[in-house]
Amino acid sequence: MSLRDRLLALLVALLWGLNFPATEIALWQFPPILMVSLRWALLAIPAILFVPRPQVKLRWLVGTGLGIGVLQFGFVYVGMAAGMPSGLAGLALQSSAPFTMLLAGIFLREKISARQVTGIGVAVLGLAAIVAYRAQVAALLPVILTLAGGLGWAIGNICSRQARAPKPLHLTMWMSVIPPVPMALLSLVLEGPRRIGSTFTTLTTWHAWTAVLALLYIVIFAGLIAYGIWNTLLARNPSSQVAPFSMLMPAFGVASAWIALGEGMSTVEIVAGVAVICGVLYASRPVKKAPTVTPVVDEGREVSVPGE
Repeated sequence: MSLRDRLLALLVALLWGLNFPATEIALWQFPPILMVSLRWALLAIPAILFVPRPQVKLRWLVGTGLGIGVLQFGFVYVGMAAGMPSGLAGLALQSSAPFTMLLAGIFLREKISARQVTGIGVAVLGLAAIVAYRAQVAALLPVILTLAGGLGWAIGNICSRQARAPKPLHLTMWMSVIPPVPMALLSLVLEGPRRIGSTFTTLTTWHAWTAVLALLYIVIFAGLIAYGIWNTLLARNPSSQVAPFSMLMPAFGVASAWIALGEGMSTVEIVAGVAVICGVLYASRPVKKAPTVTPVVDEGREVSVPGE
């Protein structure tokens, strides 16, 4: 990856990190499955009206929408509503990076270097230490749901990579067309008309508008802008190089949750978080190219000389 792409990936990690406290605030007002539907509907309407359909195969468009829009956000929002702290949610969701690398190796035959294996291994150990520590104060089910969201994200990453959209922003907008209707129907069945109705009839309070502003951040910054950049990076770089940057998100997520919501950080979390960051940075370092060899002719004999 170029330096520019690495900086863009870092920006995405920041936007996604801030997404977690924003999600917790939005869940004060909106039930989780309904919020998934609303989140994507706010992008789907302008996409249908103003954005040309991306020139990709339908199965990859649907796969990206189902993986990211339905599975990732559905599991994560339900997990957070069930008691998953926003900082821990950002950490557990980083399971998407090793899931992506594993799926890319199996289905796309992408080569994983020893450096990437080592770096991701260190990051995974750091995540495991944080999850094990925080799981002591959180129920097991929310953790499992968030890990399932990480798998959904990995599936979406692979489909986005296979789509190779000429204009990734169009893919970002049009994948939002997939989740709203099925998630709205699921919300109607599981969350019920009464809860959905009370969500909209109480929007006049300041508390509710704080949640609305948080939802708008999720849609515009963590959704449209961040996923537009992410899909662009996936379109021009191997998945195994892009995916590790998502593991930097916990540092921003835990810090922002601490600032905005008062969620504390222990020494174990800080040390393990540093291990995650170091592992990702090591895995994403470019491989040094071997020096080229230039043949030169010396008195009729060909001699190999290191390239200039």
